[in-house]
Amino acid sequence: MIATCAVIYGCPFESTVPLAASPAEPVDTSLFGYWYGIVKDGSDFFGIEALEIDKQPDNDSIYSIIRYGKAIKGDIILPDTSYFTGYVSYIGGQRFMNVEGTVLITSYNRKKGTVVEAHKVFYLSNILRSNDTLSVKTITEQFSPSRQRFTSPAMLKEEVKSLLQSKENIYDDIYSMSYRKIEKPKPLKGF
Repeated sequence: MIATCAVIYGCPFESTVPLAASPAEPVDTSLFGYWYGIVKDGSDFFGIEALEIDKQPDNDSIYSIIRYGKAIKGDIILPDTSYFTGYVSYIGGQRFMNVEGTVLITSYNRKKGTVVEAHKVFYLSNILRSNDTLSVKTITEQFSPSRQRFTSPAMLKEEVKSLLQSKENIYDDIYSMSYRKIEKPKPLKGF
């Protein structure tokens, strides 16, 4: 992801805290299904992405989200599948998905050698569903002029709320997409 960010000069905001400390409402079943990315002005250069959204087993407030995309390794484009969980929160009537993922950080320690640490991160996206279209606008890493470190959901929510009220653009155009709900494609059978 970091290499991709360097190529396109932007990344989604990775937060250590969500917009809301915990889910407050049940999942919206109208978001369930397979959502295929709608091509916009050459944005499919590396391939279209898709989302598969369902309910997390044993929890009526958390979504299971699978992102099917592409990754670049040298001059090869490879399939890239990511698994997330998420839940909805609201700011001034706007619905946001708090998408939880894990980032692996590799470092070197003289005594331990190579050390790999998993860190929980949240990606924050405004979501709007209209008929068979899902619009996802992801908050950019440059969204906050103060560039402060957010230590609580309340602190982050207040910053986002303030910027939205002042009509600031806090979204990353590259990581904002629309998806069309379709039947999930069947796997191809071998020759």
